[in-house]
Amino acid sequence: MSHHVIDYDRNQFYRIAFALRGTVLPHVMGRAGALTLLCLALYGLDELVIKPSGGKLEPLDPLGHNVLGVALSMLIVFRTNSSNSRYWEARSHWGMLVNTTRSLVRMGAAYGDRAEDLARLVAAYVVQVREQLRGNKEVSHLRNLLTGRQIDRIKGVNNPASILAGLMSEWIAERVNSDRLNPVLATKMEELISILLDQQGGCEKILKTPLPFVYAALIKQALLFYLATLPFVLVPKMGVMAPLVVAGVSLVMLGIEEAGVEIECPFGLDPNHLPLEAICEMIGMDAVELARIAEQNNS
Repeated sequence: MSHHVIDYDRNQFYRIAFALRGTVLPHVMGRAGALTLLCLALYGLDELVIKPSGGKLEPLDPLGHNVLGVALSMLIVFRTNSSNSRYWEARSHWGMLVNTTRSLVRMGAAYGDRAEDLARLVAAYVVQVREQLRGNKEVSHLRNLLTGRQIDRIKGVNNPASILAGLMSEWIAERVNSDRLNPVLATKMEELISILLDQQGGCEKILKTPLPFVYAALIKQALLFYLATLPFVLVPKMGVMAPLVVAGVSLVMLGIEEAGVEIECPFGLDPNHLPLEAICEMIGMDAVELARIAEQNNS
């Protein structure tokens, strides 16, 4: 299964405003609906039981609720900023993967021979990095890029992508040993492979280091408490309009928090995750094209 990044015209205000795919609405509608039903139940209790019996529903003091709302807003901003930073850090790592693979194949094609072998290794490497970030260590999807012997080398290992990087180093070493590649250039190419591994490690850091649980739990607890007590502030003051206000506030606040959750680890298949399929396809096409053009020029 693959996904494509959502492409949209930034000037189409209404089309974006009324969009559903790629938004947080499908994820938060249930929670917002439950909070709205709570408000409706409180309104019905007030209208059908408390008022007819001569009583009066006393509102919660809005001052305390306002103070909690300010603190909650700061927590949500922290959550959103943290998730956005992780998203752009991940994109920066993949941008470096794109640039480094181009440089590696370009040098291999210009100064070595049979650069198409290196190009296939590079294409297989980025695909395998993508799959490992999604928890998949199977290598059967690489059969169109690797030889059977290479597949056997990486099958069943803990980190197939790092073995593929090792195969790139072997490609370089073979050419140095047979005097088909200058050792100085080989050193430069090895540095590029090290950069690839650094970017893989940076992505793994993002994957394996989520937002600390204490923050994630605190934000959800404070948000739930705030929204669950909001009807007790609004119903005595607004009556029948209170459920509408609760619904709107719940959608906004739950939606902001959910957006942070979705982009916190952007390597999956959600609509707003990084378009890793497209990036890997671009890297593979660029690598093969560079190798093919060099081979034609050398022949």
